[in-house]
Amino acid sequence: MSVNYYTEEGFQKLKEEIDHLKTVERPSISAQIAEARDKGDLSENAEYDAAKEAQGMLEMKIAKLDDIMSTARVVDETLLDDSQVRVLCTVSLKNPANGMAFKYTLVAEQEADVKNAKISVTSPIGKGLLGKKVGDMVDIQVPNGTMQLEVTGISR
Repeated sequence: MSVNYYTEEGFQKLKEEIDHLKTVERPSISAQIAEARDKGDLSENAEYDAAKEAQGMLEMKIAKLDDIMSTARVVDETLLDDSQVRVLCTVSLKNPANGMAFKYTLVAEQEADVKNAKISVTSPIGKGLLGKKVGDMVDIQVPNGTMQLEVTGISR
């Protein structure tokens, strides 16, 4: 069983999503099933079949999120050491091949948001950066080959 590390904000979002699914979505689907059941013969009732399928998908999603929640741990960022790359670090990187510089924050898989420069610690770049220090060169396997990056800064 692997532990999922979250920021306080990410943990609250996870709790809110589970709450919404259980208190809003689940009753809504139950009502759809009841309504479809009231329409008669279930063997030829496409609405009933669709609602039951939606219910199954919802229950799978709830089970998956409950499982994630059971292994979730909120990280106190003030206690983290920033001498090397760890979860919840913001890492400044430079691509020596083209001189481009960029930053990523390493987060739990469920908090990843590439548009906001938050990448998962389980992504190829995230895995490659873990444990590295400022000045380290990192070779990252990407779909079109290997990319070399230099760690130029680590912050919280």
